[in-house]
Amino acid sequence: MSTLIADTFRVGGEIEIKRLGYGGMQLTGKGVWGDAPDRENAKKVLKAALETGVNFIDTADSYGPHTNEVLIADALHPYPLDLLIATKGGFDRTGPNQWVTNGDPKHIREAIEGSLKRLKVPTIDLWQLHRFDPKFPIEETLAPVLEAVEAGKIRYVGLSEVNVEQITRAEKVIKIVSVQNLYNLGDRKWEEIVDYTEQQGMAFIPWYPLASGPDKLQTKIAQIAEKHGATTSQIALAWLLKRAPHILLIPGTSSLDHLKENMGAVNITLSDEDFAALSK
Repeated sequence: MSTLIADTFRVGGEIEIKRLGYGGMQLTGKGVWGDAPDRENAKKVLKAALETGVNFIDTADSYGPHTNEVLIADALHPYPLDLLIATKGGFDRTGPNQWVTNGDPKHIREAIEGSLKRLKVPTIDLWQLHRFDPKFPIEETLAPVLEAVEAGKIRYVGLSEVNVEQITRAEKVIKIVSVQNLYNLGDRKWEEIVDYTEQQGMAFIPWYPLASGPDKLQTKIAQIAEKHGATTSQIALAWLLKRAPHILLIPGTSSLDHLKENMGAVNITLSDEDFAALSK
């Protein structure tokens, strides 16, 4: 089955991964707080993702917090050589659905060290900053990240929810290889960033990729889904895969059935007409 996900992208121009990956956030408790309610099932989902050909998993120290990274290590370590695990840092968690930006260099340093231990890796292949924190200059926030790169603890660095000005400012400190912003069929606020990252050779990782947009889009999606013998979720993912070759997808689920459904998106090739109809 792994041969189905044929479309790949080289992160940092070096690490080749399949464009349809897996996001771990849903393998936590309600409000992304606490461990997965059914830990054994969660481990099965992670293993099944790899069996279907996934070699890119996205997580964060804030998922749980910390429980998601531990779960991934418990389920998959020792990791396959071709697996890229991306994690993030820069949030404090004060309770369910509570996310507090923290760009304090001390916090960032602790986040990196914690992720290394929990994931049981000597090097984090891709470490991403959750948000720019207005309380700290980005140069200060990224200083411990640069130290970690120089020490071989981080291979590549990415950003999340950023504009072009923020990306260029961060790049004066450290090379940026990926951007993770909210983007899907129904929310295209970051269209400019999709185009900018493609021009720069960076990966674009849309979070919340399965959202299919407002009601007015639903009839159109349903018609195209029926034509392809697909689900609306699969069409939403197929649209993103066609949108640009540097888009990497990380749909998350705690269901083996939904995982199988999501992975089926790679078998759908939207025509230019389908794509245009959905893009209006």
